[in-house]
Amino acid sequence: MKFFVDTAEIEAIAELNELGIVDGVTTNPSLILKSGRDIMEVTKEICDLVDGPVSAEVVAMEAEAMIAEGHKLAEIADNIAIKLPLTWDGLKACKVLSGEGRMINVTLCFSANQALLAAKAGATFISPFIGRLDDIHLDGMDLIQDIRTVYDNYGFETNILAASIRSVNHVQDCALIGADVVTAPPDVIKKLSTHPLTDKGLEQFMADWAKTGQKIL
Repeated sequence: MKFFVDTAEIEAIAELNELGIVDGVTTNPSLILKSGRDIMEVTKEICDLVDGPVSAEVVAMEAEAMIAEGHKLAEIADNIAIKLPLTWDGLKACKVLSGEGRMINVTLCFSANQALLAAKAGATFISPFIGRLDDIHLDGMDLIQDIRTVYDNYGFETNILAASIRSVNHVQDCALIGADVVTAPPDVIKKLSTHPLTDKGLEQFMADWAKTGQKIL
């Protein structure tokens, strides 16, 4: 499973990228706002930093304007994935832009039917939002499983990019189901390395080592 980082913070991306675990980056208008930087400038810097796809989202609501904005965003770098909303106009724009050979990330997916349409429109990635379904007392993992089943049934090549990841359990469950990618905030990715028993074991090892009175260096 590939890891995308869901942020527009350069330092956080760089730290994870140094470990070799960053396969791509996703941004959206909210993350751009949080970064406090110009969308074109920060997106270009991210594209220069990582080799994989960098999702940059359009803000237009109508298909023709989405296509125009998509063309503008694609000029930033070769690894731009144009991010489009899962609306009827978004699907129209997806069909045109994917037909031009561009990477497309169709976002804000909340049903298998929507994911099916996105795949048929040529989406490179489909982004189902797990956490937001959990927020309304639905199981977001059910959606990941449904999309996986539909795509496998018909051989769709669209990658399932699990989004709105809130916890390490979300990441594990996505991996078990077979999501192609998860995009998660840096803090969630870093928490994958932690476990209370690891901390407890290390504490005991260090206490025992201190009793030996020895040094390695």
